[in-house]
Amino acid sequence: MRRPGAPSRWGPVALLLIAALALSGCTLRPLYAGGGAGHVARALEAVEIAPMPGRAGWLVRTALEDRLGNGNGGAPRYRLEVELDDRIEGYGIRIDNAVTRERRTLRARYRLVDAAVGTVLLDATAGSDAGIDVVGSEYATVAAEQTALERLARDIADQIVSRVALYHARTGPAR
Repeated sequence: MRRPGAPSRWGPVALLLIAALALSGCTLRPLYAGGGAGHVARALEAVEIAPMPGRAGWLVRTALEDRLGNGNGGAPRYRLEVELDDRIEGYGIRIDNAVTRERRTLRARYRLVDAAVGTVLLDATAGSDAGIDVVGSEYATVAAEQTALERLARDIADQIVSRVALYHARTGPAR
């Protein structure tokens, strides 16, 4: 016999049963189903990355090439065009007007284009930012700015590849 106010032992079991029933109706599918031979992986390998100017462009392009692979070997089916906006702003100001903190922001507007007909399939943006401490050594500050740019380029590439993969997963196999 259960005391009044004591917790029921059936409460957690019922909650677990409800959660199991809810998950059984879930329509989640793996994004990279089929591994390297799957639809999304093949579509990502068929993407050519347009050149991007500057150090930020080189870093983003290299990160994209690392993530997209280069296993197609044939003519690319898609072209990825990326425009970057790289900014550094000082926002921690001391009484003597010296900057003590900076924010580096990297934004990308990218378009996935069907290479055969020139139709824009996906037009989106990605962005990331990082805070940088400005220290007495100019060398250390420049090194921190460069390290931040490298990290931001990887973040942007991850966002772009995720969005392009999601686009291909939603549109289904290429005809």
